[in-house]
Amino acid sequence: MASYGVRQLLACFFGIFVFLGNAPAFAAEEIAIGVLQPLSGPNAKFGVSSLRGSEMVVEAVNAAGGIKSLGGAKVKIISVDVPTPNTAAAATQRLVSKNKVSGIVGVFVSSTTLAVSEVTERVGVPIVTFAFADQITERGYKYSFQVTPKGTIFGNAQLEYALDIAKQYGESVKKIAILYEDTAYGTSQAKGIRVAAGKNNLEIVVDEAYPLGITDAAPLVNKLRASGAEIVFPVSYLNDSLLIIRTMRQQGLTIPAIGGAAGYIIPDFKKGLGELADGTLSVASAAADQIPEIALEYKKKYGSFMTHEAISHAVATDALIKAVEKAASSDPAKVRDALAGLETCEGFARGIPGGCVKFDANGYNSVTFPLMVQWQGDEPVSVYPKSVAKAKAIWRTQK
Repeated sequence: MASYGVRQLLACFFGIFVFLGNAPAFAAEEIAIGVLQPLSGPNAKFGVSSLRGSEMVVEAVNAAGGIKSLGGAKVKIISVDVPTPNTAAAATQRLVSKNKVSGIVGVFVSSTTLAVSEVTERVGVPIVTFAFADQITERGYKYSFQVTPKGTIFGNAQLEYALDIAKQYGESVKKIAILYEDTAYGTSQAKGIRVAAGKNNLEIVVDEAYPLGITDAAPLVNKLRASGAEIVFPVSYLNDSLLIIRTMRQQGLTIPAIGGAAGYIIPDFKKGLGELADGTLSVASAAADQIPEIALEYKKKYGSFMTHEAISHAVATDALIKAVEKAASSDPAKVRDALAGLETCEGFARGIPGGCVKFDANGYNSVTFPLMVQWQGDEPVSVYPKSVAKAKAIWRTQK
């Protein structure tokens, strides 16, 4: 549990105050929210940090007096492990049938989120997610809400930001390569890169999908080397990101690699690659240096920097709790309606570019945008666009 001083700090970020000894005279209802994340399996690193972000919000809200409109009701998390899309629907159904949840936060993996949202839409429980897949808020669903940019928007930014940074260093780009895993996340983001390449009259010399969990990146890197690409845009989770970058650098292929978030911006990327990680650029939905006070507390508590999935799922959790406060009800349908009309620009929302959550008619937070980070030392730092940059981007650091 956070110290009293930290509670005050986080409470101020929520725009509320801690009133000690001022609890309501009646026993307030406890508000349950489900948090679904991959807590085991290959994506457990992402799921655990995402859950930590949600827990940090709940601790701060409860320390600040709970849900005021419900007499100080405390919030509790019911966490569920959903390691694969195949298990997601059944796990979600069990969660909502056995527990009175006001809403759900998750899931880190886009394909799993799509499976979960099929259930939440059917049973009428809102889900607030950080997942990237465009389809999440493009199916006409009333109960799905997306706090961070869509995959195609990330893909567009991945290319456009890189071109602008290269231009600042006097370089023009004519040929690019796209390497992406064949999941909902990978295909959405690759589509955005592809469209942006067309707008910029770039030749795509490699456009290669690969199955999640490759064990040998040499065939991909060999194609990349033979193609004459001047920049590569890989979109992958952790194990694949390590294999691709390691194989490139060990074979002396030094073209800039612009990561597609996920595996490129977590502590294990640096741990796995060491100095080979230096200079790697990547898009991201959020960055620790945008909310330094909260990020410092996270680092003190968990021993690592606050990742973009931890921040973004904290934003999702914060939005869901604020909707409960606004609705003055734990009823999922009323919480859903409150989410649809929610606008907040405080607390953890400051960690995402744009600093606000405001959902459009499709449940998409259209006021945010991707940022670009770069490994400069032990943590990725924000380098683009200028409005959120904390350091200057370095081009072609690999020799």
